[in-house]
Amino acid sequence: MFLLKLIAGLLAGGLVLALIAAGITLLISARIDARYPPAGPFVAVTGGRIATIQAGPNPSARGTVVLLHGASANAADPMTDLGRRLAAEGFRVVALDRPGFGWSDRPGGSALATPRAQAAVIAEALANLGIGPALVLGHSWSGALATALALDHPDRVSGLVLVSPAVMPLPEMGPIPWYYRLALVPPVTWLLSRTVATPVGLYYLGPAGQSVFKPQSAPPDYLEASRAALVLRPATMLANVQDLMALPAALQQQSAAYGRIAVPTVIVTGDRDAIVPAERHARPLARLIPGARLVELAGVGHMVHAVATEAVVDEVVRLSESVTTH
Repeated sequence: MFLLKLIAGLLAGGLVLALIAAGITLLISARIDARYPPAGPFVAVTGGRIATIQAGPNPSARGTVVLLHGASANAADPMTDLGRRLAAEGFRVVALDRPGFGWSDRPGGSALATPRAQAAVIAEALANLGIGPALVLGHSWSGALATALALDHPDRVSGLVLVSPAVMPLPEMGPIPWYYRLALVPPVTWLLSRTVATPVGLYYLGPAGQSVFKPQSAPPDYLEASRAALVLRPATMLANVQDLMALPAALQQQSAAYGRIAVPTVIVTGDRDAIVPAERHARPLARLIPGARLVELAGVGHMVHAVATEAVVDEVVRLSESVTTH
């Protein structure tokens, strides 16, 4: 009897704590929504809509550059420095929130966790915006998305700029502790994303933002300018986990097709990138895509577009001179 009462008490206490955490999560999410409202127009797609941030002349004699952000981010991340500089160069720039990120819907939920599935949604959005073929720039996770777009929807892509791209099969992971495995069970992941994940994520947002820039330091205004807190909302955190978990299997399949990419491609990477190392991703990719050009920046880490913006702008300009974009 005592044991039953103890278990009942623990369960009741756990429920109370979960409810408190859920309430805190709702409050934080509401404040994030109010602080970072949509920053550009939406475009309709099947089952929902995709959010965009746009800059530069429309129409543009220099053409259009489409910016696709990496994991844990949103359209403001590549638009903040890189997009504005490209617009100043005369390009029409369209940055999109990937499905489930920023203010974009995620029609289909976890079925949209792969680069190929997201490429279909992005292609529809670009078609509805009247964009294509265009230069497509993908950073990190969206290196896989940009290459999927070129493979499956070549009518939307005139050239690829792949920045710190995560594109090659990932190494096998060692034994995963039981508590990590438990956290990745879909119902548990859903529960965590709506209780403790948001307040814990808010606590670690600053250090996490600094870590992705190593060996450089994040600009003082990076978290605010990139609207980084948008990833802390429950649905976005869940989408982020789904995307990261689906990526290894997707890359295993997709990487076999890179030799079929027919558009001009430039790959820009930092030789100090510890998150997506050049020797595992950028360099082998350059050997697989016919005619691809590899640009390695000495001493630069993962956030190439933010710390070496002018170098990326130069590569976009150079590539644009060899293709026709709309």
